[in-house]
Amino acid sequence: MRIAVSSDMDEPPARQVVDDLRRRGHTVEVYGALRDGDRADWAWSAEAAARAVARGEAEQAVVCCWTGAGASIAANKVPGVRAALCADAYAARGARVWSDANALALSLRTLSGGLLTEILDAWFAAGADQERDDQDRANVAHLGAIESATPTPTENAASGIHAGSASERA
Repeated sequence: MRIAVSSDMDEPPARQVVDDLRRRGHTVEVYGALRDGDRADWAWSAEAAARAVARGEAEQAVVCCWTGAGASIAANKVPGVRAALCADAYAARGARVWSDANALALSLRTLSGGLLTEILDAWFAAGADQERDDQDRANVAHLGAIESATPTPTENAASGIHAGSASERA
């Protein structure tokens, strides 16, 4: 499987993710602090990995930052990406099974070798359709509907929604 991996810091847990994925036989493309010349900030690096998934250049992504929250938020802004911040194996398995997550967000601050292995084991052992019922399928389908129904600035103007300029909000 092709997996995009990003991190905003070149820290041992981020390198361990890359090494572990390669040992599992995956093809890994790195972004952010893990690749020379990339912008390392969490928003930019997570976006790059998520866009690789959205373009079909990678089947999944693993996005990392200090807390994992920022990387998760950035990845979820990319249409078609469903990133889940997972701190344990149960969350990782559930994100795959029930939410059909295609991006795993991880906290560099809290990862240890054993915990990371457990999370990755659970993530890859869980298939998107395992134990998924009609309600889970409806929820995942609704995510796509939410994504496609997000109003554009033009639609906001047409509906009378006005956020105002920066000076009006100040």
